[in-house]
Amino acid sequence: MQKMGYARNGYCQEAVKLFWKMQVGGMKPDQFSLVSILTACAALPALAQGLKVHACVIKTGYELNTAVGNAIVTMYAKCGCIKDSYKVFERMPERNVVSWNAMITGYAQHGCGKEAIQLFEEMLQIGIEPNHITFVGVLSACSHVGLVCEGRHYFISMSQVHGMEPRVEHYACMVDLLGRAGHLDEAEDFIKEMPFESNALVWRTLLGACRVHYNLDLGKRAAECVLALEPEDTATYVLLSNIYAVLGRWEDVAKVRKMMKDRKLKKEQGLSWIEVKNRVHTFVVGDRAHPQTEEIYSKLEELTGQIKEAGYFPDTSFVLHNVEEVQKEDFLFQHSEKLAIAFGLLSTPAGAPFQVIKNLRMCGDCHNVTKYISMVVGREIVVRDASRFHHFKDGLCSCGDYW
Repeated sequence: MQKMGYARNGYCQEAVKLFWKMQVGGMKPDQFSLVSILTACAALPALAQGLKVHACVIKTGYELNTAVGNAIVTMYAKCGCIKDSYKVFERMPERNVVSWNAMITGYAQHGCGKEAIQLFEEMLQIGIEPNHITFVGVLSACSHVGLVCEGRHYFISMSQVHGMEPRVEHYACMVDLLGRAGHLDEAEDFIKEMPFESNALVWRTLLGACRVHYNLDLGKRAAECVLALEPEDTATYVLLSNIYAVLGRWEDVAKVRKMMKDRKLKKEQGLSWIEVKNRVHTFVVGDRAHPQTEEIYSKLEELTGQIKEAGYFPDTSFVLHNVEEVQKEDFLFQHSEKLAIAFGLLSTPAGAPFQVIKNLRMCGDCHNVTKYISMVVGREIVVRDASRFHHFKDGLCSCGDYW
């Protein structure tokens, strides 16, 4: 029971350590402890540990247990292994609505919109009734690949076909879908026509879309609505400041940053990390604390030359500081995910894929750089950011540059 408490309260590392300590002590795991530890592995995410737990599941005879199977499906999906996730799902002898939700949501997180929809339709055909969580997964899947018409269809079907009223999270998915596709005015109208009071989530979602499409006027309105509900929401100030910065309105950037300072609000620091040989290596922008700093920056310099020869050109619009162009380019190449990727190339076997995790949304330049790096080094690089998984291979990304 203790490890279940650890996992539920966010102490995932402690839960994993306690689980293995109990195994060494001879205590046999049950269904509940296995689901709990798999959930912890998914949250970290810790693929190496998840693989060991999966082996433990097989050894102890729980591989046919539906709840445990659901947890394994989720673990593989959240650890970046969507193909393995589907293999487990496909082999499950019994599947309930949670099973289907786990796989549909996994496909959504990996940008496999068509696969998610196909699975949803299959679910309906065999008579499994979807629930509210199912539709969050389906609508998210549509949003990640720009399936606007399909998203509208499934949203309407919730009430007209399945007899369930959409909740605020479904409206947020629709706002995200419309916003990503550039239908910003329609997204705003959608919020205004909600049958209940809109919350900060939907307005923040619209603000994020305004950042992508550089729509300042609507972005300001969305930010005002968020701050009226949550005046200390740091992300809103940052998004608004970013819109001003991209448009070169540095005085307005300074005003927003002063507002944050006056309210004693701090921007969430961007972090990227990679697990190598059961050890997690974490990087921040401009990081020089790592023991292999010199090798990492030397590798980055080498990669920069290679990708520029291949056609890469730095997009300094993603540098949100009012400095000279040369300095902007230097800032770009110190982003945390680039450092983590350089370290990954140095620390993993040649040709082997590896995964980097970032706590914020990946910037457009880092996304472009990673595509070029995957091409020049011939490696698959998986990046999980705050929005979704990106699978980079041969100069392309699984998101199709739509995220």
